[in-house]
Amino acid sequence: MREFSAVVTPPLPSVRTVRAAQRGDQRALADVASGCLPLLYNIVGRALNGHPDVDDVVQETVLRALRGISSLRRPGAFRSWLVAVAVRQIRDHHRARPPVTPLDDVPEVADPGGDFADVTILRLSLSGQRKEIAEATRWLDPDDRELLSLWWLEEGGVLDRADLVAALDQPGPHVAVRVQRMKRQLDLARAIVRALGDPERCAGLAALAADWDGRPVPLWRKRFARHIRDCAGCSARSSDLIPAERLLASLPLVPAPAALAHPSPPGHGLPRTGRAVHLPVKALIAVPLAAGAVAGLVGFATIGHGGERPAAASRPAAPRSPAAADPARPPVRTPAAPALVPKGHPPAAHAAGSCAKGVATWKAAGVSPALKASGACWYYDWGADSTGITTPRGVEFVPMIWGADSVTATTLARVKARGRTLLGFNEPDWKGQAEMTPAQALKLWPKLMGTGMRLGSPAVAANGDKAGGWLDEFMSGAAARHYRVDFITLHWYGTDFTTPDAVARLRRYVRAVYARYHKPIWLTEFALIRFGSPNVYPTGPQQAAFLKASTAMLTRLHGVERYAWFALPTPKDGGTGLFTATGTPTTVGRAFQDLPRTSP
Repeated sequence: MREFSAVVTPPLPSVRTVRAAQRGDQRALADVASGCLPLLYNIVGRALNGHPDVDDVVQETVLRALRGISSLRRPGAFRSWLVAVAVRQIRDHHRARPPVTPLDDVPEVADPGGDFADVTILRLSLSGQRKEIAEATRWLDPDDRELLSLWWLEEGGVLDRADLVAALDQPGPHVAVRVQRMKRQLDLARAIVRALGDPERCAGLAALAADWDGRPVPLWRKRFARHIRDCAGCSARSSDLIPAERLLASLPLVPAPAALAHPSPPGHGLPRTGRAVHLPVKALIAVPLAAGAVAGLVGFATIGHGGERPAAASRPAAPRSPAAADPARPPVRTPAAPALVPKGHPPAAHAAGSCAKGVATWKAAGVSPALKASGACWYYDWGADSTGITTPRGVEFVPMIWGADSVTATTLARVKARGRTLLGFNEPDWKGQAEMTPAQALKLWPKLMGTGMRLGSPAVAANGDKAGGWLDEFMSGAAARHYRVDFITLHWYGTDFTTPDAVARLRRYVRAVYARYHKPIWLTEFALIRFGSPNVYPTGPQQAAFLKASTAMLTRLHGVERYAWFALPTPKDGGTGLFTATGTPTTVGRAFQDLPRTSP
């Protein structure tokens, strides 16, 4: 277990600085705005667990503090007062969110991997029980997460009990009772994390988790807790849990994103962020911040979803085979939808029984009988037609315009003759694939629209949910030009081989993209792969377990129309293929055969 010798806490503004800010001193106001950000980032981030509105809530908290600082009677109590302001802002956020049902229809979801637990684990390099306790915070209810966000800092020496009492506006004994109740819920969540993370989990828990979609919601917390309580083996796994107080005692604050901690100097204007800036006009009139302070307030760094991708040479050996990466670092928070979304044909009917199960394939020995044996209802081969592959009766081939060189009259005529749906460019954001800028893709897009076919977006390798990413620029440009995009195509590869975690990551990513564009989703490549030299794959049973759990999730997820596994043939290095060259199904291939062809 990693130990921290001391809590490295950025200092809050001094009493002298607070008093100067109360007098309206510009430099002092800037110091107050930037000095309180690390503390607020930790409180709000953990209380909202990476919700897309974390940066907005932090921003509004700073603005509320700046507007009210002149009324603070005791500058020495600035910290307690600031924490109380943050708690009120968090509660205002909860009250302002409209109730929505069912859960799958929530239009705005936590950023995939922007989950504060992931951020905490990565930035503090947590392992062992400290990592488990960070993961357990996902299972807490909002009120308990709010309290945990303060108690965590109390145990870390950043706050004291008086700060909690002031922030919660409750008597000390009442706060102590609430803390004890929250700690019991946290220990229960830790036991769940421990049991689910055990690769040798008991058969009863494995059977129970088979229907779990990976979301840490109260219903599943209750189900898992009941099993752990009644199962001697699962209960024994959590018998050595170290008290949470000891685990948190020496942890530092989670570092704030770089641009947040280091604002642009005065005169440099506002930094580019991944979203529109919302600075209340009245606040800026009432508190005329220097340019640097404003930049510090709104210049939140964006940590791109998708992580760094490996070199193209390290990818599976398949013709034009694309690649994407699971988040390797905490993804950026993105708004619910871009400013512009291109028009599209009405979504294809996607009632129960619609075709969903598909495969990506290339021309290889035995691929035609393998396609028939797979039970897929649709497939594609990154090409304009399926030359060299025999399409089984009742199976749909979907053509693709792979890149700029494919945009010719001859190729467009071939795709038009092959069906009613067309896939756009393949990984234009990735070197070695279609490799074009959004502007170049937009210049060619009218020719694809000219086919009159239902048209899928270019399939980006990563960052499909990211403001300012390749897909966002393309979709915004298409909307501005009144171009048509009928559905979004995505690629996703997971590096976490633990089934529930991998499924949860995939689900968060797909939901975030849907929340951004509100267009049907086709996941046209996905599997578990750690790209490198060489590539690393899970075991056959692990890959099969992920396939079954992820497809069950996808077919129930609002907005998802189709998926295609990567891939039908088996690459030279083994990996994710469903069938060998001799036509024998692999372990994951047998699991694929058992999947239903259509959505439930």
